[in-house]
Amino acid sequence: MKFTALHRALGLPPQLLTLEILQQAMEAGVAESDDLDWKSQLPDRKNLAQSDVPKDVAAMANSGGGIIVYGVEEQQKAATGLKDTGELDEGHERALRSVAVTAISPPVFGLKIQRLGTPTQVVVLEVPASIDGPHLIYRGEYFGAPVRNDADTVWMKERQLEAMYRARFDERRNATEDLDNLYAEQALSHDIESRAWLIAVAQPRLPGHSIRLTRGKAQSISQRAEKLATNHFTLDGLRPFTELGMNPRRGLRRWNTNNLGTVSANSEAWIAIHDNGSATLAVAVGGRRNRDDSNGPGQVEGHTIEYALADFGGLLRALQEAFSHDEYGVRIGIEWGGGPLCFLLADGFGNTRPNNGPSIRRYAPVRSTLTTGATLDEYHRQIFALTEDCLNQGGITELQVLIEPTPDD
Repeated sequence: MKFTALHRALGLPPQLLTLEILQQAMEAGVAESDDLDWKSQLPDRKNLAQSDVPKDVAAMANSGGGIIVYGVEEQQKAATGLKDTGELDEGHERALRSVAVTAISPPVFGLKIQRLGTPTQVVVLEVPASIDGPHLIYRGEYFGAPVRNDADTVWMKERQLEAMYRARFDERRNATEDLDNLYAEQALSHDIESRAWLIAVAQPRLPGHSIRLTRGKAQSISQRAEKLATNHFTLDGLRPFTELGMNPRRGLRRWNTNNLGTVSANSEAWIAIHDNGSATLAVAVGGRRNRDDSNGPGQVEGHTIEYALADFGGLLRALQEAFSHDEYGVRIGIEWGGGPLCFLLADGFGNTRPNNGPSIRRYAPVRSTLTTGATLDEYHRQIFALTEDCLNQGGITELQVLIEPTPDD
C-alpha cells in the first residue's frame, strides 16, 4: 500500500500506510470518497458472506479500486477517531479473501489486508482495480452490481452495466492482441528453422505506469527471480537462469539478458524485463546435448521445459514484488519450423528416450492467467498446472522435476 486515497487526501508522497498516517487523517477529518470507505466494525468471520463485505468490495472494484478501513468512527462521512476492531487472526483473514472470491462474480482477486496499531487495531482492505467488471453480488434469486458514488454505494443502472461489459470485452481483446504481438516478436527473434524454441511471454492484465528501470533494478529482479524459482522444484539441473550470467543490456523499453549456449549443453536462453512489468523468456529446447550425444533439432526434453517454466514462474513472482501487478496474462508455445516435434523423457542417469506419445506437427499455444499475488502454495499450484498443460500435449503425463503440489484444503 504505497499510495492510497489517504496519501492523496493528506498530500503525502507514496509510502507504506502506517498508523501515524491514519491518525493524521483523523485529525484532518478526511471524508469518504469513491476510493475510500470508513467502517467502524469488522464483521464477524461466521457471517461474512451475508454481511456488507461482498457489496463493499465489489463496489470498490467496480469503481477503479480503493481502500476500506475498519476501525474508524465517522460523522457526516468524515473521520473522527479510531476504534479497536479486535484481533484479526489468520482464519478471519483467509475468510475475507475467500468471500471476495466466492461471494462476488467475477471474483475479486488480489485483495490486500493490513493490520495497523497495538493495542488499538485497525484493519485496512486494499481492493485492486479490475478489468473484469462489472462485479456482481447475489442475494437469493436477485443480483446487482454495486458501485461507489462519492461517499455512497449505489446500484448500477442498465446503461452502466452495458458500458462496463463493453469495456471488459474491449480490454480482453486488446490484451490478447498485445500478448500475441509480444509472442510473435520473440518467435521472429530466434532461429526456429534450425532448432525448436520455447517462447513464454507475460503481460500485466491491468496496465500500469511504465517505469524506466535501471540496470541495477533489472539485475535485482533477475537475481530475486532465480531464488524464487527454486520454490517449484527439488532437483537442481540446467536452468535458463543459471546459464544467463545476469548482465542485462538496454533494449527498447526493456532490459535483455542472454547467453550464447554453453559448449556442454548448447543451452541458449534469453530473458527480457520490460519497463511496464511485462516479461519474455526464450529457450532453445531442441538440439540440446545430453549425456551421450545431441538431440535432434525437433527433439525436446520434458525436464528442460519444467526448469524453464519454473524460472519463468520465479520471474513473474519477482515482477509482482517490484511492480505490484497481481495478475498476468500468459502465452507459452514451442516454435519449430523444421518438422514434427518429439518429446523426450530422461532417467536418473541423464539418458533420454522418446515418450509413448505421438510426434506433434504443430504445438498448440498454452494461454493462462496467473495470479502472481496469490499465496506461495497457490501460486505453485498454478505453475504446476501450467507446466502440465505444456507437457501433456507432447504425451508426457508425469512431471519429473517440479514438486507435486499439496492438496488444496
